[in-house]
Amino acid sequence: MGRTDFTQMRCPVARAMAVLGERWAMLVLRECFYGTSRFDEFERNLGIAPNILSARLRDLAMHGLIEKLPAPGARHDYRLTEKGRDAFPVFLALKGWADRWMTGPEGPPVVLEERGTGAPVRSPPALSSTGAPLQPEDIRVLAGPGASEALRARFGALVDG
Repeated sequence: MGRTDFTQMRCPVARAMAVLGERWAMLVLRECFYGTSRFDEFERNLGIAPNILSARLRDLAMHGLIEKLPAPGARHDYRLTEKGRDAFPVFLALKGWADRWMTGPEGPPVVLEERGTGAPVRSPPALSSTGAPLQPEDIRVLAGPGASEALRARFGALVDG
């Protein structure tokens, strides 16, 4: 049986995973968030084979998260687009989770701090309308405006307002 093509699924989370769920995608984006822009820098920082890196950069550009721009000489720069920059909170959430659950006793290998204040950068918490932290059990799932009949039957109608 072949793999499911997530790009063709109606669910936007599934379509996002088609782009961001590839094992190198978030690491390439991480490097972009850290200021990497040149092919040789990505290759060195990631320890990735050039053919794999070329494919990942091409895929991220095709999906509009980065753009390939001419640079002096025969080189190119890879820069985040608005769509790519909008993935930064996703990266922060993943990094925050990984720093808590996937590091050794010595702590995370990289920490992020605000350039202007030196304060640690934290992943964005899910907050209620009052600013209180939200947990999964605190939310209600409703069918949205783009929902199929199956989702409307599963989750009920979207409430206006």
